[in-house]
Amino acid sequence: MKSPQTIVALTAATLLLVVLFVLNLVMGSVSIPMADVWAVLTGNVTGEASDTWRFIIIESRLPQAIMALMGGAALAVSGLLLQTTFRNPLAGPDVFGINSGAALAVAVVMLGMGGSLSAGSLSLAGYAAVLFSALVGALVVTALISALSAVVRSSTMLLIIGLMIGYLANSAITLLNFFATSEGVKSYTVWGMGSFGNVSLASIPVAAVVIGLFLLAALALVKPLNAFLLGELYAENLGYDTRKLRLLLLLVTGVLTATVTAFCGPIAFIGLATPHIARLFVTTENHRVLLPSTMLLGSVIALLCNWLCALPTQNGMIPLGAVTPLLGAPVIIYVLLKRR
Repeated sequence: MKSPQTIVALTAATLLLVVLFVLNLVMGSVSIPMADVWAVLTGNVTGEASDTWRFIIIESRLPQAIMALMGGAALAVSGLLLQTTFRNPLAGPDVFGINSGAALAVAVVMLGMGGSLSAGSLSLAGYAAVLFSALVGALVVTALISALSAVVRSSTMLLIIGLMIGYLANSAITLLNFFATSEGVKSYTVWGMGSFGNVSLASIPVAAVVIGLFLLAALALVKPLNAFLLGELYAENLGYDTRKLRLLLLLVTGVLTATVTAFCGPIAFIGLATPHIARLFVTTENHRVLLPSTMLLGSVIALLCNWLCALPTQNGMIPLGAVTPLLGAPVIIYVLLKRR
């Protein structure tokens, strides 16, 4: 049974999700009345501004909002799975170097092709190359972390190793940028800032299928995740093969992180901070409640960040990588102070 506090919190988060999704469609560098947004979505818009508004909403704002909805949920679930698997509150795709591994693999593809390939391209082959390279990079790092977790029992040491892997990947990316062409550096730099706007409406189904399937896989692992909370011995006594289970959890995490990174660039703090925000809201560690709540709040936070990035400024859209730390870092500082 969910407590009244949890029901109120989840209801408020759902309403906030709807409001933020609408704001992402209505507000931006050009404000469009809600009635006209609805007319565009239903295909009933007329007038001189119809073609312009249709392009802004259908080709830009709607794909961004949908990708933020899915990407936020995917990153938040990835962070929760890692924190539960390694029983470490500071575990996350960016902390363990999974984001960096995916970014390095994408850098090899983008910079190696002289900047002719970018995630913002409408080419299906371009998306496939970036997605595949990000997937390989993320899975290589997750496999390495998994192998080291069998040797290094200290969660703190494992966290430090993950950070070092991230530093090595970033160093390699810097070297690739140094020797790459100017077009390649520009293409990768834009991608590396992070943005939910790199996705076109035509590519949304590809991201939706991959993210949707692996979010369902995460939801199917609720019972073993709850068993993990009490330790590996307890999970083994319940009949779970903890080694295979950890590999499965890392696979789900790697695919979700790689997909979001491929389409949106490396995005920090959403995966790390959102599970802690969800715990504050629902006040439980039961993954039957915590996992869907984390998924919901991940979408809310991603939509909020995307909306803040799209607010009118003189220099265009604010990079997503500059906004997410502003929301995520205070949460992590609070967690650290609380756990002193």
